[in-house]
Amino acid sequence: MAWEVVIGLETHVQLQTRSKIFSPASTDFGAAPNTQAHMVDLALPGVLPVMNRAAVEAAIRFGLSVGATIAPRSVFARKNYFYPDLPKGYQISQFEIPVVQGGHVDIVLPDGSCRQIELTRAHLEEDAGKSIHEGLEGLPTGKSGIDLNRAGTPLLEIVTEPVMRSAAEAVAYAKALHTLVTWIGICDGNLQEGSFRVDANVSVRPQGQTSFGTRCEIKNLNSFRFLEKAIQVEAARQVALIEDGGQVVQETRLFDPDREETRAMRSKEDAQDYRYFPDPDLPPLVIDSDWVTTVKTSMPALPQELRADLRDRYGLSDYDAATVTQSKAAADYFLAGLSAFGAQGATSQQAKLLANWVMGELASHLNREDLAIEASPVSAQQLAGLVCRIEDGTLSNKIAREVFASLWQGEGQTADQIISAKGLEQIQDTGLIDGLVAEVIAANPKMVEEFMSGKDKALNAMVGQVMKKSAGKANPQTVTDLLRKALNRPD
Repeated sequence: MAWEVVIGLETHVQLQTRSKIFSPASTDFGAAPNTQAHMVDLALPGVLPVMNRAAVEAAIRFGLSVGATIAPRSVFARKNYFYPDLPKGYQISQFEIPVVQGGHVDIVLPDGSCRQIELTRAHLEEDAGKSIHEGLEGLPTGKSGIDLNRAGTPLLEIVTEPVMRSAAEAVAYAKALHTLVTWIGICDGNLQEGSFRVDANVSVRPQGQTSFGTRCEIKNLNSFRFLEKAIQVEAARQVALIEDGGQVVQETRLFDPDREETRAMRSKEDAQDYRYFPDPDLPPLVIDSDWVTTVKTSMPALPQELRADLRDRYGLSDYDAATVTQSKAAADYFLAGLSAFGAQGATSQQAKLLANWVMGELASHLNREDLAIEASPVSAQQLAGLVCRIEDGTLSNKIAREVFASLWQGEGQTADQIISAKGLEQIQDTGLIDGLVAEVIAANPKMVEEFMSGKDKALNAMVGQVMKKSAGKANPQTVTDLLRKALNRPD
């Protein structure tokens, strides 16, 4: 039987505010345990929460960026459950009336196709504290401690509709959402520090069935690789369980990346289990149109807007436009490169060449040395200068990679300086190339015979021989044209 996986994601985005959502305590990461817990966070008797305006503005920015409805009036509720790191015994969240309703996120899949992932809602809430089981000084073996520094940290929980049908789609969405929230400046996006945490709701059903299967939630996936693997593993587990005659139980599960398996954590609660009710200490959150307009005027151009411009103005593909704008830093680098082509602006060919080098050689070097693009030793202006020398025929791609390596090592300020110092200009003299072609033809009668009999691979081999004789400086297309002309094979 063919099976279909159904996926919905819930993402907890930690908002980039200086203080917590309902208290003045700092949100800085890395402080000593329990040094950033205000009496509101500790749930001391008689204290009252006060809403953080910056957190609300972050929610408005997100709603505007995904084309959602910003609720003019939303309500905070108490989500009741007991856990050691939750001092109040409840979490302040939003339930029936969230601040952001609907909207969508545009994604580009690995095959270059595009689609929209519909959102159900995004609501404001406070984070819980953290249970510490090891690594804390003075903590006895076998004992756990509680750090309440994170309690009250502002979160925006973003919930999708169950519209994704593969782990690849889920990862593409998570990456697009990560780009968006960092782009608009509401989250630092640090997965290792827990600023961006994804929960995956996974179920399976026979291909063609319209009703949903029983879902399991995989909690706190803090890398895109783990997200993809966890979904694949959980879907396979559910299919195997059903095919063996068992039933999927609705529950919360954890992913073990070392053993590549999901494990049951607790039964999955439904909304009624949390006994939601409006928080009597917080009035309704009212957002008028003037506030929304003010926030809108401070918004940067959005990724989808920039990508559309790159497609329309320069003819970049959806995939290329998405890749060179996969983060705000990457987009700034690419735009700086385009600007370096001069007052007239880059041509479509220059933009495509620049994109190829950003996605290829530059990305390879950055990955190899684990560098962010903003720390690249080769500036956008230097890369644009290199692209100009490729475009005008001064450099072959092979020699251009040698020049790039020199730029990376800081051996020159510009591509032109390195080309001049090392004598790397591509040979433009067709007479010289003609001589090399004649030498290769004379030395390789068998290759000539194979080419004349219709085997084009022989021509490629002869091109390689000429390129070798020219130390890689001959223009490959010129070599190919001159070889064809010299051999004059009837086609």
